[in-house]
Amino acid sequence: ARCVDWGTRLPIPHSGPLLAPIDAPRRRTTPLPLLGRVFSPERRMKGAAIKAARALLAAGRPPAAAAATASPWVSATALGFGEAAAPAAAAAAAVAAARPRPAAGAARGMSSFAAVAGNSKVKMLCMQCEQTANGTGCTVVGNCGKTPEVAALQDLLIHSLKGLGYLAHYAKEKAGIVDQQVYSFLLQGLFATVTNVNFDDQRFKTYIDNSGLLHMKLSKQLAAAGIPPPEPTKVAFFGQIPHPLEFNQQHAAAEGVETIMELIAVSQLASIRVRQEVLGATTAGLQELVMYGLKGMAAYAAHAEALGARDPKVFEFLCRSLAFLTSPEATDVGNLLGMALQVGECNRRVMEMLSDAHADTFGAPEPTEVDLVPVPGKAILVTGHDMHDLHNLLQQTEGKGINVYTHGEMMPAHGYPGLKKYAHLKGNYGGAWYHQKMDFAYFPGAILATTNCVLEPMSMYRRNLFTTNATGLHNVQHVQQDYSAVVERALSMPGFDERACERVRERRGEAKTKVTVGFGHQAVLSVAGTVVDAVKTGKLRHIFLVGGCDGHEPQRDYYSKLGTHLPTDTMLLTLGCGKFRVYDQEFGTLADTGLPRLLDMGQCNDAHSALVVAMELAKAFNTDVNGLPLSLDISWFEQKAVAVLLTLLSLGVKNIRLGPAMPAFLTPEAVQVLVEKYNLKPADTCNPEMDLKKMMARK
Repeated sequence: ARCVDWGTRLPIPHSGPLLAPIDAPRRRTTPLPLLGRVFSPERRMKGAAIKAARALLAAGRPPAAAAATASPWVSATALGFGEAAAPAAAAAAAVAAARPRPAAGAARGMSSFAAVAGNSKVKMLCMQCEQTANGTGCTVVGNCGKTPEVAALQDLLIHSLKGLGYLAHYAKEKAGIVDQQVYSFLLQGLFATVTNVNFDDQRFKTYIDNSGLLHMKLSKQLAAAGIPPPEPTKVAFFGQIPHPLEFNQQHAAAEGVETIMELIAVSQLASIRVRQEVLGATTAGLQELVMYGLKGMAAYAAHAEALGARDPKVFEFLCRSLAFLTSPEATDVGNLLGMALQVGECNRRVMEMLSDAHADTFGAPEPTEVDLVPVPGKAILVTGHDMHDLHNLLQQTEGKGINVYTHGEMMPAHGYPGLKKYAHLKGNYGGAWYHQKMDFAYFPGAILATTNCVLEPMSMYRRNLFTTNATGLHNVQHVQQDYSAVVERALSMPGFDERACERVRERRGEAKTKVTVGFGHQAVLSVAGTVVDAVKTGKLRHIFLVGGCDGHEPQRDYYSKLGTHLPTDTMLLTLGCGKFRVYDQEFGTLADTGLPRLLDMGQCNDAHSALVVAMELAKAFNTDVNGLPLSLDISWFEQKAVAVLLTLLSLGVKNIRLGPAMPAFLTPEAVQVLVEKYNLKPADTCNPEMDLKKMMARK
């Protein structure tokens, strides 16, 4: 599955097998998101029309034809074609107006849906991450950098994936049809919509096209088995857009000929606003809770699949839950909360599968020192989360005189024996993901983005940056498994010299130049007896887990301050890029035990390790996780953190602090349900010392 770039168009089923080799990705062809923050959609469409008209002129076509192409967005005179071309433009508009309309009740194509949506300014409402504007939702442009156009296409892709999941569930239940290609595509499609993964509108159009093609493939398999197509129950909360199953059928019939602008117009009908108006904010928000949990779970499952780990039950649940979100049952608050907990249960299995796949492929993590200062030489920086991609890159760069560095959540890679055996894996460069614009600007080599979090690059390093898998950025080269272009770029760049290395050291000042990673559950449980004894003898009063994501908001200083105020008879476990708030603080060891007080357990992908340690300690003390001297202070940002939170809730874990803000997609009424049942509480970001006292008192 990893060898397939799902962001490039699959061959149409009737013209060849779906598993035929796929061409290299097309570069972006539309100018919309590049100008999204400056010009209105109407002006961008005028610009595209002018560009197309001028291309016709350059090709030797008559001015009248060029003017007709530009109409009705701009007059022939404005194009500089002269008054003589104006009649042709007017004639073209008349021909378009005279085109036959579909009869009443006939299946509608994308153009007619676009007409329903209108050609007004693209409306945006995105509230899936913690940094959403004003704590309510991004409506002009995403705080992540996502344009309204990309947000709209993501909404439409999710609508389409619900339909594809519905059909896959039906095919499995009615005919025993299991199509792994469909399952893999669902993972990658959902992953692409996670915050800070993909900003490329052309790739999202292709995802939508491929969803329709796979719908067609499944439909043909059902027909061959003599099974009639499903007849979904109509629901009001989809508004004027067809049920996802019907949408896919109609889109597949069009064979992907719709323009991006047509799809963007249609996507306005798939916005969460529609469901809010019909269902109310609380029910619509709980639908989003389920969907965001599925997005996070799909991301973890995609990482596991890259390492060859799959579980049929996970795919079956994914399809069943997508089908649920298209049904009348998804209008009931109790059903939605129950499904959210089921997502958490399934995500626990996915995280276990990913943890085992990492250990089976690269060996169990072991405590390892990581250099934070580079060494002289050519260089490649790897950011994201995917260990499989890093391993492939290390293989392809071995013996080429290139040093490889990790960035952000890739830093735990240094703890895996199967990765650190490569001598040219030299260290970690930079900090958390949101510092990447500065980190990447100073980096004198090529950069490979494997997964989130990526940001729209600055021009000074755009040519140095490459994306792979579900990631996508405008005018950034996309590669898939073959990293020769990355290697070539690294060799053409200066790399680090002695002075550059010294500047990195100077910028760190008095902070550490080495940190230790690799405290997975295997390493921690090897000293579990010492930990248990330290708790029983009073040498260890409390354990804190600060896990999850980091971000740029000043409120996240709460986690740094929490680290500086921890008593010396406590331990701190970290997970995810939240580690960067405390990783270079000096914690030393627990008195009379030799145990490090700071243990980094890995990426957010390694959340399973923290669960294993907590549950094993609970067994040792003959209690449950809630009875341990343990506080969970979760720093969340995107949908993978939502999936982990749902896993914790599904296990009955209580007293979790969540910060720096509560999810915008949950209304106060929905949050209150979680507070009453699980004592979920917001982190007191204005007063970390008071929060610390409460946690020490197990409150």
